[in-house]
Amino acid sequence: MPELPEVETVRRGLAPYLEGATIDKVTLNRKDLRFPFPRGFVKALEGQTITAVGRRAKYLLFRLSGGKTWLSHLGMTGAFRFAGFKFKEPSRYYEPGENVKHDHVVMQLTHPRHGRETLIYSDPRRFGFMDLFARDEDSPYLEGLGPEPLGNEFNAAEMAARFKGKSAPMKAALLDQRVVAGLGNIYVSEALHRAHIRATTPAKNLVLKSGKPSVRLDLLADGVRTVLTEAIEAGGSTLRDFRAADGASGYFQHRFAVYDREGEPCPTPGCTGTIKRIVQSGRSTFYCPVCQKP
Repeated sequence: MPELPEVETVRRGLAPYLEGATIDKVTLNRKDLRFPFPRGFVKALEGQTITAVGRRAKYLLFRLSGGKTWLSHLGMTGAFRFAGFKFKEPSRYYEPGENVKHDHVVMQLTHPRHGRETLIYSDPRRFGFMDLFARDEDSPYLEGLGPEPLGNEFNAAEMAARFKGKSAPMKAALLDQRVVAGLGNIYVSEALHRAHIRATTPAKNLVLKSGKPSVRLDLLADGVRTVLTEAIEAGGSTLRDFRAADGASGYFQHRFAVYDREGEPCPTPGCTGTIKRIVQSGRSTFYCPVCQKP
């Protein structure tokens, strides 16, 4: 599933072509994705100008001139592309000819600089969904989300306040979207490795008795920001199905230190460990048993 860097990569790819564009026509090729489209979805979008393309956690937010926001979650295999852009490295669901049966939403737009455009949302497995709301606080998907990990509100002190007294393992604590928004399995594993923290360590162990963050929690906050920044610069990670809006794949998977590297040597300088894999809450966790301390 696309995580924060992948969704941010899509946002950056879409923004120059969508901001300022007017939605002339919307065609829905089915009644639903994971959930049914909102009532009146087509009518609410047609004639609107997209004033901004934003992101909150793993959600794309298209701000409309009439004041409403169109929200999109990509699920496992959702992808936006413009007609004329071909997938440069087809995923397992897309052969070079592109199967249009998975194109569920087609939008005709007019942009003041780029002219007429056709935006297509495709989703073979249909785990993605779309919503429409007037205010962010009206959205059940945005309600209760924690701070953005690349924003000023995210820091070790904030995490310490949320982790104090919590026995949940660190991986589960970081995957809790109420603690920090947008993190997923891949980047949690990578951030924990950079901070040399075991994924099974109880979250409360990283908080001092005074309630202040430990040095390890400071390292983790830095690790989260660094790994996400590097992943965005690399265009995200492509394991199976993620593609940017121009059809390009991401490259951060070539920099993974632990994720999906079971049995390989730990890349930490001077470390003699071998990457291991365990399962936590049904998800694979990759770590080094030598340099990542409990």
